[in-house]
Amino acid sequence: MFHVVPDAPLIVAANRDERLDRPAVPMTVLRKSDPRILGGRDELAGGTWLAVNEHGVVAGLTNQPSADGRDPAKRSRGELPLAFAKYRTAADAVAAVSAELDPTAYNPCWMLVGDRESLFFVGISGESVAEVEQLAPGLHVLENAPLHPISAKAAFVRSLITDALPAQRMDDASAMMSALRSVLGDHRPAVLEPTDAMGRVWPASVSAACVHAEGYGTRSAMIVSVPAAAVGAAPVVTVADGRPCEEPMYDVTALWTAVPRT
Repeated sequence: MFHVVPDAPLIVAANRDERLDRPAVPMTVLRKSDPRILGGRDELAGGTWLAVNEHGVVAGLTNQPSADGRDPAKRSRGELPLAFAKYRTAADAVAAVSAELDPTAYNPCWMLVGDRESLFFVGISGESVAEVEQLAPGLHVLENAPLHPISAKAAFVRSLITDALPAQRMDDASAMMSALRSVLGDHRPAVLEPTDAMGRVWPASVSAACVHAEGYGTRSAMIVSVPAAAVGAAPVVTVADGRPCEEPMYDVTALWTAVPRT
């Protein structure tokens, strides 16, 4: 959600869908300072799926499906949100990281990188350079598919948000957060026989916002609200340690000043 809510120019809500047996920490301090970075940590390959820094830069990714799965010989895509979140602004991050990035060195993914001033889509799919698109204000939904054209799941999630929050309340921060929490826990499938880029057919539950499938599903959820510059506060971060339909969202904003465990 970019430049829709005046008091919170960037709001990012995300579920992490992954194999249930893959070890992970849903929220921790990923970097102590310069800048301080919060996010979940993948305990298998390292890195994170969504990172936010003290300046309000948010970087998150979704995996690009491949026929052979993750290539262990390549660098973990979990490094990428951390690489972008090291900068004070999203524009600086995208300019610097994309200039040096070799997309062929990583397992492919799609990313959103933004702050209170700008929002970018970054595609890392094995080409010689990353695909970069600056996005206009509005509601953007990224799943395990390119941002364009809009997938059936992305369109369905968009409709869930607009149905949960009438247009006349779209600029109400409190109402927006409540609507996003409800959508993150929604089990209704977007399509009855979802297929991926490889043409494989998956259970209908995989196309829901909150996924319940055999050995796979939603593992955690996060909502990041970046306040307007005039407020001068750090991003508000809430997390569900588990499926958001089963576990409450709790505020971890205190991690901006807490002393991390060693």
